[in-house]
Amino acid sequence: MTPIPDQTARAWADVTLAAIVANARTVATVSEARLLPMLKANGYGVGAVAVARALEPLDPWGYGVATVEEGAELRAAAITRPILVFTPLHPTLVGHHLRDDLRPVIGDVEALRAWRAAGARPFHIEIDTGMSRTGFRWNAEPSWRELLREAPGFEGAFTHFHSADQDPASVAVQWERFQSVLAGLRGRSLLAHAANSAAALVGRTYAGDLVRPGIFLYGGGAAEYAPQPVVRLQARVVALRDLRAGEGVSYGATWKAPQAGRIATLGIGYADGLLRSLGNVGLVELGGRVVRIAGRVTMDFVMVPGEARTAIGDVATVFGGLVSLDDQAQRGGTIGYELLTAMGPRVHRRYL
Repeated sequence: MTPIPDQTARAWADVTLAAIVANARTVATVSEARLLPMLKANGYGVGAVAVARALEPLDPWGYGVATVEEGAELRAAAITRPILVFTPLHPTLVGHHLRDDLRPVIGDVEALRAWRAAGARPFHIEIDTGMSRTGFRWNAEPSWRELLREAPGFEGAFTHFHSADQDPASVAVQWERFQSVLAGLRGRSLLAHAANSAAALVGRTYAGDLVRPGIFLYGGGAAEYAPQPVVRLQARVVALRDLRAGEGVSYGATWKAPQAGRIATLGIGYADGLLRSLGNVGLVELGGRVVRIAGRVTMDFVMVPGEARTAIGDVATVFGGLVSLDDQAQRGGTIGYELLTAMGPRVHRRYL
């Protein structure tokens, strides 16, 4: 365990790496496909290098990131497996990909020509089958397919399901479109991948050659499977106030004490990733009980009801204990992805 600086730590996240590995094993077992774990956004806020090192014994095919900078960080940490950069390649970034041996994602003809001109290094293409975000459109003019048939280094093709966790019928439609494009690339031996956590946990149906688990690895629910909790976000009590009935708390005094009682100030705020939308609705575990956030979340602090026994230095849990990641996200009107990736640099990561 990485120690917490006793005098300086206001907030920290305990990360159970064994839980990440267990969740990855679940995805691999159910999908029967090789893993391409997503490590973008610093491993969903958990720590990309630590996650990659923990997953190495599972022999994943490689890792997915969003930027060349994220890929370079993994290379600097001696991660040698293939790294696929999921932001579409821009011709000006060809050199950056080559320098750190990163595989680009290509979704337009200009980028394809620029990569081919640089040599025969591996690349993947994205097929837009309904996400309407990036990639070659599945039903567009086939000129780009002709360029691909003879392209050296053409290693893989993928698509992205837009509603795998909500609409199974849409997944079937997108998969059929994806397969139609692959059929048009006859004669190429390609790695095909499409399934995120939710689709991978359906089984073999949409698994392809690789699956790209993300949120499930980090403790967010997907499909019908409950992941092992990974992150416990915690903060210290840094101040206490005894209030009279009717006294307000935080900006705007949107919460008023219903009766005389104690308020505890925690050393965590929206600058640390505790979303402002959790004001007056979020829950926090303190002293073995769950209490509701009192008033608005501020940049550096948040207040919650305490007890007579509550003391400065006590530790509260924002999620990952009695309050789960997904439950807290729902209260804030968001998803677990955002709570994890919102954790700021002031939040120490402890790896258990």
